[in-house]
Amino acid sequence: MLRLTLRSLRAEAVRMLLSTLAVVLGVAFIAGTLILNDALTAGAYARAGTFDRHTDAAVYAEKEPLPAAAVDRVRAVDGVAAAAGELTGTGGIVGSDGRPVLGYAVLAAIPTEPALRSYDVVAGRLPDRPGEVVLDAPTAAQEGFTIGAPVRVGGTGRTARPYTLVGTVDVAGTTRDVGGPFIGLVGPDALAVTGEKGYGRIMVAARPGVADRALAARLASVAGDGTTVKARQQILDDAVEDAVRNARQLTMALLTFAAVAVVVAGFVIANTFAIVLAQRTRRTALLRVVGATRGQVFGAAVLESAVVGLVASALGVLLGAGLAAGMTALLSRTTAPIAGELTLAPGTVLVSVLLGVLLTVGAALLPAWHGTRVAPVAALTDAAVQPTLRAGRLRLAAGALVLVAGIATLAGAAAVGQVVLVAGGGILVFFGIVLFGPVLVPALARLVGWPLRRVIGATAALAVANAVRNPRRIAATSTALVIGIGLVSAFVVGAHSTKEGIERSVDAQIGVDFVVTGIGVDLPAGLAGELAARPELGVVHELRTAVTDAVQVRAAHPALVGRTLTATAGDLSRFGPGTVLVHRDLAAARGWTVGDPVTVKGRTFRVAAVVVDDAEPAPSAGVPAGHLIDLTDADFTALFPAERGYLAEVDPAGGVDAGRARAAIESVLAPYPTVNLMDQAAYKRMLTGTVDMVLALVTALLGLAVVIALVGVANTLSLSVLERTRENAVLRAVGLTRGRMRVMLAVEAVLMAVVGALLGLGLGTAVSASAMAVLDRLGGDFHVVLPLGQLAGILGVALVAALLASVVPARRALARPVVEALADQ
Repeated sequence: MLRLTLRSLRAEAVRMLLSTLAVVLGVAFIAGTLILNDALTAGAYARAGTFDRHTDAAVYAEKEPLPAAAVDRVRAVDGVAAAAGELTGTGGIVGSDGRPVLGYAVLAAIPTEPALRSYDVVAGRLPDRPGEVVLDAPTAAQEGFTIGAPVRVGGTGRTARPYTLVGTVDVAGTTRDVGGPFIGLVGPDALAVTGEKGYGRIMVAARPGVADRALAARLASVAGDGTTVKARQQILDDAVEDAVRNARQLTMALLTFAAVAVVVAGFVIANTFAIVLAQRTRRTALLRVVGATRGQVFGAAVLESAVVGLVASALGVLLGAGLAAGMTALLSRTTAPIAGELTLAPGTVLVSVLLGVLLTVGAALLPAWHGTRVAPVAALTDAAVQPTLRAGRLRLAAGALVLVAGIATLAGAAAVGQVVLVAGGGILVFFGIVLFGPVLVPALARLVGWPLRRVIGATAALAVANAVRNPRRIAATSTALVIGIGLVSAFVVGAHSTKEGIERSVDAQIGVDFVVTGIGVDLPAGLAGELAARPELGVVHELRTAVTDAVQVRAAHPALVGRTLTATAGDLSRFGPGTVLVHRDLAAARGWTVGDPVTVKGRTFRVAAVVVDDAEPAPSAGVPAGHLIDLTDADFTALFPAERGYLAEVDPAGGVDAGRARAAIESVLAPYPTVNLMDQAAYKRMLTGTVDMVLALVTALLGLAVVIALVGVANTLSLSVLERTRENAVLRAVGLTRGRMRVMLAVEAVLMAVVGALLGLGLGTAVSASAMAVLDRLGGDFHVVLPLGQLAGILGVALVAALLASVVPARRALARPVVEALADQ
């Protein structure tokens, strides 16, 4: 039996080619992800101690920052050779052209003590005194800064001021390389630019002969409450854990997509073995007649699947290494390069190969079991050939119930506002399609084939009959496509709907021409006042909030409140200095009406109107929903002078065109490198840019699952052609031309692909619609929006791919002479 199995496998290697490709692709995704994870982890370990190469111990602030006096106390501890405060924040630099250098900039305090300096200097030196700065070498070169030249640096604490460039450093591949400039200043300057009140930690170098753990124990006695002291090994371990955690999160995300590809490959493999073993039914029965036991026949089929899985997995590991190399090259051009080297670890090879073999064998078990149920006497009759295998009533009944339950769950998710129900409903609908597919898929195939029969005629009718001849076969083939296209369409519809919701929110809440935002920081103090002082500008409103007495207080502008607020009592036009707008829930809870006095932080105001907020903002922590009060900008500043916002709205003054207004804003913002100016359209693009990026990444990753499913379409069609060799020969003998034969097989492939694509589009759209309904209930203005062009594109890709998939089977069907094909057994 072993020799016979291996001989059969060699003889029918072509039949297994496409199913092998499905395993290769699935294993390649997994192997590539694991190889990439090993490189990320290795790089994380290499980067972990970059800036702590000379740090023996450190004192960390838990809540409040550590003041400069704490550095002096630490420096006085016995055994301390050097101590320096360190903080990391953000800032900005003004380029050589007078405009801010784009990109999120990391600003760090660099120790002045030589014993604690761990930066790699490219040119010049590190700063020794206030007024000096170092930049990363690429930024300095790009802007044309030279050693000794002034560089204007600014942050939340102040406008940009000149610092002398004394050197450039290499931070590539480290935790301080985030794609934008790196700025290094001495401690006092870093505090001033960032506006921080103290340091995040104090780095300590030990005297010779002093153990780091002993030093850490001494530091703990003087560090005080609200601090944590770590010895060198713990510092490195924590840094590694933080870095590896990020790598692990990326790996888990990639493995999730790999799991989808593997599941799709499992459907393709199971369907392939079901067809192949069905075609061998007469041979299997003959083996039983001459003495082979049912267990031997079953074992032979399992062995065959194991060999296929082993060969395909080995090829998949090699392809995975290539995918990892390609991903590394791609990431090297982004802000997240991989520092570690790619290595093919034995554990990665073992896991990938083992998973591929288990996947193939597991998918083949049920078809192998069915293939051994032929009675030996069936070898003497044509009963051995059973092209039609219908699903049982129990399966269909269970499928119908699961499908209905899934649809009901998706419909009811919005009523209870639970996102978990959306995922659960989507999974139930998919399993309902799988179970009920032998009825649902052929019915849809007949429906889709109806217009084709009207246009093409008898050839299309033959294709429809061939496609639905074995309901379980076409259901399995189409279902594999449902997974990939369903997930892709869910993300496409969800992303488009989310973008539309964000843009509607911006239109409702940002009713001005220009938006000024902080780049990773709040707006500098006084900036809004400078903008308001320009005669070219009319409305200038900085969005700020504060909490007092379990009430959320917001700054508002009288000219803008009508965008999102509706008065239920009083008049919005009466809102001005000395008055407040009280939201309906708060007014009801406190018994306030129009004209009543309201005390906010010790100052009395009059209620101008009771309002409702169309935008339904999320409440702050510790504040009940709807407990909101709006004050004018001036009144808010008087009560909360230290509160800053991240965004300011600006409108031109009457009669001033947009160009003059923009020029006026740019002149005010020139000294503020941490501030960005956008019009409303650019602000929308900024908010939705992440959605587009995530959608592109997800679509690319899920595309592999779609490719594997289309491989399954080609595989099913190829094996069906082999099964119908004599039948196709008869058709050719009675007058079916070669062109009509190609059309028949093309229509059959199109039916399988289009039905799977339609079910996938329906599933994805339903899931997205349910998710949008839940988000709309939880707060926001989210409604499902169908991007018909993109959905039609997905359907078109499936259609074209199906046509291409029919080329090779058609060529194989026409390759043999008619007489020879008629004699086929």
